[in-house]
Amino acid sequence: MAMTTSKRNAISSYQVRKSSKALNVIIWVFLALWAVINLFPLYWMFTFSLKDNDQILRSNRFGLPREWFWSNYQKAMKAGNILNYFKNSIIITLVAIIITIMAAMMASYAMTRIEWRGSSMMNKIFMLGITIPIQASIIPVYLVLSKLELLDSYVALIVPYSAFSLTMAILICTGFMDQLPKDLDEAAYIDGCGRTRVFFSVIVPLMKPAVATTSIYTFLQCWNELMFAQTFNTKKEIMTLPAGIQQLTGSYTVEWGPIGAALTIATFPTIFVYILLSRRIQESFIAGAIKG
Repeated sequence: MAMTTSKRNAISSYQVRKSSKALNVIIWVFLALWAVINLFPLYWMFTFSLKDNDQILRSNRFGLPREWFWSNYQKAMKAGNILNYFKNSIIITLVAIIITIMAAMMASYAMTRIEWRGSSMMNKIFMLGITIPIQASIIPVYLVLSKLELLDSYVALIVPYSAFSLTMAILICTGFMDQLPKDLDEAAYIDGCGRTRVFFSVIVPLMKPAVATTSIYTFLQCWNELMFAQTFNTKKEIMTLPAGIQQLTGSYTVEWGPIGAALTIATFPTIFVYILLSRRIQESFIAGAIKG
């Protein structure tokens, strides 16, 4: 009887191990297929950028280029003026990131570390910004920028980008700042520090994870934006990459290879930032979820 029971236990444990191995194989196959599905657009865009119109439109749409047209990148950078658009995107994005971080950290400090009657209500007002779609604001923002004579300038994009990134930035910063013990503030006050010094000397150095996550979120928000860039800036000299790439299309004929090269150049910084700092991106959303 004891032998029968042990045999049954051995058989059941073997079946469990076998089923778990089969489940792992299924999971890995599913993940591999999912990775292929997600990576295929990047492969297609890169090969697209190295083909001529005949291969792209007719003879070789998905395969590797039969002839590698590296000259497409040269055309995109020189004739397409992509390097200038790239520079404009970097300037606008970096300034928007700096403004967003400073404003979000100061607002978060005021709402989480300073006791005043309207702090909770102010936080709720900031959070209402998440519910406002960017498309609904384009006409009011355009009218304001037009009256202030700020259209066709870097400021025409920096201000809206910073404003629309601010809500999520405050959500991230308050999530991190709430986790910091207030004893640090009290100890600094005892040592004779004022609010300004406490903020810059105590709080800011501890907010590096929030600064990193806010920077990444704002970068992704600003770098790929097209609607504001197309509406508020019409001068080619200050166009950003998404708007500038559209200028590569001609009225009658289109060379798709240089357009693919321009798209690859525009996409590379986003891929690089995500691969390098993907863990920080996840922390930003986790912080927002904890705060919510």
